[in-house]
This record gives sequence, structure tokens and C-alpha cells, in this order.
Amino acid sequence: MADRAHQGPELEIVHLLRATTVELGLHSVRFAHRNGMHPTDVRALIALMDASRAGEEMTAGRLGALLGLNSAGTTALVDRLERLGHVRRVRDGRDRRRVLVEVDERAVELGWASFGPLIGRAVELLQGYDERELAAVRGFLDGVRRAAADHGAETGHTGPG
Repeated sequence: MADRAHQGPELEIVHLLRATTVELGLHSVRFAHRNGMHPTDVRALIALMDASRAGEEMTAGRLGALLGLNSAGTTALVDRLERLGHVRRVRDGRDRRRVLVEVDERAVELGWASFGPLIGRAVELLQGYDERELAAVRGFLDGVRRAAADHGAETGHTGPG
């Protein structure tokens, strides 16, 4: 195991990433509270927007699996978001037995109103980097994301709690 007393630049960056993650989490919690949502609701909306951006369809089952929720918890989540007008259930055009969950444009607008300035500042920062530096940042963040996912799979933790 690494010497924990040694505070090299690598460990400093890891601590900075942790602090950044905490701040982003707090921003998300504040957004949830201001808009009458649970933090898991925000994570669900992010997952739905990510799927939409990637051109992927999202069923309630897939959403629940991504969030580490059981079937009852997923149903309650989708019901709550639907009541708030953030998502809608739609029948799959190819398989009418399948129901998809889609994020409503109003939820996207609400998210941009809160997260847009933060995203804009992050993009401005990244515009100051050259392609090599961007590749390094991308590689590091993707590597940390994969390490966290692998650790969750190894320990059997697929979601929060």
C-alpha cells in the first residue's frame, strides 16, 4: 500500500478530484431541494439525458439498474418524476409491450438553468487546453470512472447505500 504520509502531486490531484466531486454533489442536492426532488431524482434525470444524448432508449428496468434501485423503488421514482412533469412514459414504437421513460424538455430547461453556468465555466476552462492536455484529462477521468465502476462490481455495490 502506498505511503499515506507522502503527499505527492498524484495524491494532491486525487484529493482535488474528491473535493470537486463533493462540491458537484452538493450542487446537485441544492438543485434537488429547490425543485422538490430527491437527489436520486436528479441522478435519474441525468441518466435519462445521457441516454437521450447517446441515442439510447431507456426502460424503467434499465434506469433502476443504473441507479441501483429495486423494481418498487424504480416505479416510485418514475411515478414521482412523472407527477412533477419531468418525465413521461411512452410506448415503444417497435414493441408496444415495452414502455420507455423519456425526459421532458421542461426538465432539461430546468437543469440548464441551474447547471448551465457551471457547465459553461467548465467548457471555458477546457478551451484553454491543447489536444494533448485534453486527452490526458479525458484519460484520467475515464480511468477513475472505470476504477470506481470496477470497485463497485468487485464489492457487489451497484448503487447507493
